[in-house]
Amino acid sequence: MKRIWVNADPWNKDIVIRALECGADAVVVPRGCTARVKELGLISTVAEDGDIKPGKDVLSIEVNGKDDEVRAARSPKDKLLILRMKDWTIIPLENLIAQRGGLFVEVKDSKTARTAVNILEKGVDGVVLFTEDANEVGKTVDIIHGIMPTLRIETATVVETKLLGMGDRVCIDTCSQMNPGQGMLIGNASDAFFLVQSESEENPYVAARPFRVNAGPVHAYILNPDGKTRYLSELATGDEVMVVDHKGSTQIASVGRCKIERRPLVLVVAEVGDKRVSTILQNAETIRLVQPGGKSVSVASLQRGTETLVHLEAGGRHFGMKIEETLQEK
Repeated sequence: MKRIWVNADPWNKDIVIRALECGADAVVVPRGCTARVKELGLISTVAEDGDIKPGKDVLSIEVNGKDDEVRAARSPKDKLLILRMKDWTIIPLENLIAQRGGLFVEVKDSKTARTAVNILEKGVDGVVLFTEDANEVGKTVDIIHGIMPTLRIETATVVETKLLGMGDRVCIDTCSQMNPGQGMLIGNASDAFFLVQSESEENPYVAARPFRVNAGPVHAYILNPDGKTRYLSELATGDEVMVVDHKGSTQIASVGRCKIERRPLVLVVAEVGDKRVSTILQNAETIRLVQPGGKSVSVASLQRGTETLVHLEAGGRHFGMKIEETLQEK
C-alpha cells in the first residue's frame, strides 16, 4: 500500500488536523511537537523525538544530478529514503525505482503525487506532501490510498475434489461490504491462490453476509496488501486484508473479527497449464469460488472441468516475504 506523510514543519495545527481527518499515514513535525499531535488524534509522527526518526529510520537526499542519484541508490536499503527533487524530472526517479524500494518523494500537490506513484507502473512507495491547502491534503490522500496494485488473475480447471473430514477453519469478518465477484486470495501453497468469494449472494440456507469470507483452514495462506502472505490462523481484529475481484482489482479492508470453528472440509485441486494448485475449504453450500466473468460456483457443486479463478506467483517465501528461489510445496 502506498503511504502519504503530510509536512507540518513549522508547526501547523490545521494541517495536522486535516491529515488526521483524511487518514494520512504520518505527519512531519518539529521536535517537541509529537505530544501535541497525539492530543489531537492517533497518527504516526516523523520527528527527532517522534515515532519515525530522521537519520535512524528514514534518510533524506536532495537530487540535483547524477552523483546524488548514485548516492541515493547506494544508501542503506533497510531505511526509508526521502528524495527531494530540486528539478522535478521523471528519469532519476525511474532509475532509482528500478534499483531499490522504500522510496518516498517530496511533492507539492496531488497532481505531482499521482505522477510519482505511477512511474514505471510500480511508482515510489510514498510521498511527503508540502502544502498549506487543506483541500489538497484530502485530494492527495485519496489519490495515494486509492492506488492499489492490479493482480494477474488466471483461469484454472478443477481436476479433483476430496472430502477430508473435520478441521479448524477461519471465517474473516471485515469492516467492509463486498460484492459478488469479490473475495480474498487463499491457498495451500504460497505461490498459488484461489479467489474465494465473500458470502455476498443470497441462498436458501442463510442470509447473505457480504462482509465475510469463509476462507479455509488455519494452515492456509492469505495474500496480503503488502504482497506478503500470512497464515489464516495469524489474522486478528484490526489487521488489514486484501479484497480482490475477478478482474484483479484490489482494495484494503480491516478485519473486524476472525472466527475459528471446527467444520467439515473439502480439498479442491485444479490445473493451470501443467501446474497443479490446491486449497482446502469448508464443505458447505455457502462457500463459493469466483469464476471467469465474476460469476461464482459453490464448493458443493464443483466437479472435474469446472473453471475457477486463481492468482499465481513465482519464487518462494521466507516468513511471508517473497524471495527468488526454487521452492515446491505439495
